[in-house]
Amino acid sequence: MYAWLWRKLPGGRPRKALAALALVVLAVAVLWYVVFPLFEPAVTLDEVTVRQ
Repeated sequence: MYAWLWRKLPGGRPRKALAALALVVLAVAVLWYVVFPLFEPAVTLDEVTVRQ
């Protein structure tokens, strides 16, 4: 998959590296601001009570 993506990116090696970095930053931003907030109600990290 990474080889396919590398071949599809335009430009030479520096431009491909910059485009790949931009794609990684975009993916992290989508996860951080869209996906993780959707799952936050289902994951209760604040409730750490241990029951016996």
